[in-house]
Amino acid sequence: MLLPQTKEREYRFALALRIGLPIFALVFALVSQTLITSYNSLQPSFYVESLLLLAFSIYFILYIIYSGFNVKIRDDVSGAFTREYMYKYLLHELKENKEYTLMLISIDNLHDINQLYGIKNGDKVLSTVIRYIGSYFKQEKIENFPIGHIKGGDFILGLKGSKDKYTTVMELLCLKSSELKVDDIEVKISGTLVDTAYSSDLNFMIDKLFELQEKTKQSNYKEENIDPNELESLVISAIRRRDIVMNFQDVFSGDKLAFSECFVKLKRDDSRFIYPKAYAKVIKKLGLWIDFDLMVLEEIISKLLGKSDKIYALNISPTSLRNEKFLSSVVSVFKVNEELKNKIVFILSEQEYYSFISKYNNILNTLRSLGIKIVIDKIASLHTSFLYLRELDVDMIRFDAYYSTSTRMIKNRNIIEGFNLMAKEKGVKTWIKNLEDEASLSLAKEMKIDFVQGKYLAELKTIK
Repeated sequence: MLLPQTKEREYRFALALRIGLPIFALVFALVSQTLITSYNSLQPSFYVESLLLLAFSIYFILYIIYSGFNVKIRDDVSGAFTREYMYKYLLHELKENKEYTLMLISIDNLHDINQLYGIKNGDKVLSTVIRYIGSYFKQEKIENFPIGHIKGGDFILGLKGSKDKYTTVMELLCLKSSELKVDDIEVKISGTLVDTAYSSDLNFMIDKLFELQEKTKQSNYKEENIDPNELESLVISAIRRRDIVMNFQDVFSGDKLAFSECFVKLKRDDSRFIYPKAYAKVIKKLGLWIDFDLMVLEEIISKLLGKSDKIYALNISPTSLRNEKFLSSVVSVFKVNEELKNKIVFILSEQEYYSFISKYNNILNTLRSLGIKIVIDKIASLHTSFLYLRELDVDMIRFDAYYSTSTRMIKNRNIIEGFNLMAKEKGVKTWIKNLEDEASLSLAKEMKIDFVQGKYLAELKTIK
């Protein structure tokens, strides 16, 4: 059990004792004295009044105890101390200990996890990381240390002694965290240290931790991505070997399976993965989008042939679509394989508006004539997506992941319903992803969005 859990239980128990014992003692003394001195002359009403007094005492005690729950010790999401309680605890620790160390542990990719996998999975990562830290420190025979959730993916630990004692422990913790995955979600952890040799003022120490974090962020990023030249080599090598891993997630229309969206990772020589966030920049820089998209499309087609019930949606670079080599390759493959008709969905999004809109529309109509569905992604987020909905012939639009939570759906309902109406008037279907609970699913159905997707409905699976 972590120290925050122990402290919260101790607090509630002590609160109950402090409130309950004096009141019960007073009631017991009053009733006992009355019984001893006036037993023969007691009226029946005395017993009724005693019972009422006892009942009101119990009610008062319970009321005070539950009011005491407003004093939050433990963060509900992570299980660590709240920031307010952690500050109080550390102030006391710094007074009691001349040598004291603060350690900042950060989940560097929490924002990306929230965006890609949803806030609920982000919360799950927070609680898992806390348990991971507790388990690791227990192995190192370090227990009963305070750990508080300061903000976002940042946690602060309080440790007795100088930072030299914990430097290796922190480095090994961050190093071993590369093996930590939460439901196949990669978690990236970094850490910094400061001790009372720098300052014994808590605010100065915490400011220093975040200052050190900012200074090491860039170097940690380079380390994580190894070396730019080496990363380029790894990406090129994986594409040449056609070494990719594809996952998919089902998309539903009402209660029926409509199609599945594909997610692609590159596989390195050492069996580790290169994720889209890392390889996309390299592919763009080296001009490999066409080769990459053709490779992914060919892999998916090989999975589809002979499986007439499968429909896959995949992200395709608009640059590839507008390339003559890519377009001619797609046309030739689809003309030869009639069974591929209506089995592929292309998902498109781009920051920069393509001004030759008539040419672009002709390309999309060529693809649609082959039975390929076209989706414009990041609706209500990218301005280009709105312009493309207005000017291109497409089959679907997909709302940006920002609108996937029930809270944001309610707050931005007019925006969602506006785009939904616009799409329906053009004969275009709508799609929303990253739904996390029944509330968001119900809202999507209520707003008559055609296709729904998210971990609440279906988990990621590997394409075999």
